[in-house]
Amino acid sequence: MSAAATRLQIVEAADRLFYEQGFEATAFANIAAATGLSRGNFYYHFKAKDEILDAVITLRLERTSLLLEGWQAAAEAPGERIRSFIGMLIGNRAKIMLYGCPVGTLCAELAKLDHIANSRASELFTLFRAWLAGQFALLGRTSDADALAMHLLMRSQGVATLAAAFRDEAFIRREVSEMNTWLEAQSPPAPFPPAN
Repeated sequence: MSAAATRLQIVEAADRLFYEQGFEATAFANIAAATGLSRGNFYYHFKAKDEILDAVITLRLERTSLLLEGWQAAAEAPGERIRSFIGMLIGNRAKIMLYGCPVGTLCAELAKLDHIANSRASELFTLFRAWLAGQFALLGRTSDADALAMHLLMRSQGVATLAAAFRDEAFIRREVSEMNTWLEAQSPPAPFPPAN
């Protein structure tokens, strides 16, 4: 296996463990065990857990950017693109009920730790915020696009947090349906045809 492939294997294992166990609770030994690498091989790539955290955030930023580009390409209408964001709650419901939102849980943990990487981790939310604001602007809501983006981010985070607390799939489905109904109401009304 090449050095780049080994490094990616470590980062992907750390990403999964940081999500499932938390950053603080995950030790080097846990990551090494998950990859099956020797300690020497592991330390060749990463000398400190903060280095791994930085690589995990970079990986998540890259994959989030690709996800947003995919949604952009898959639908012409901005409302349909926003529905893709809302639909993540359904698509990832099993993991969300077990561990919460991967972005929200990491940001919350790093904030509690007053970790230097917290601002970098919050760039993940910033990516979603900017993309959603752009979609709402395309929907015709230019003056309040950012506020609408923040509202949708807030609501999705609340759903993820409560879904993890109660492990209630029906709750997720109800909330996703409500968010889609809310989204429909955000489109400006079509202009009346001119009178004859």
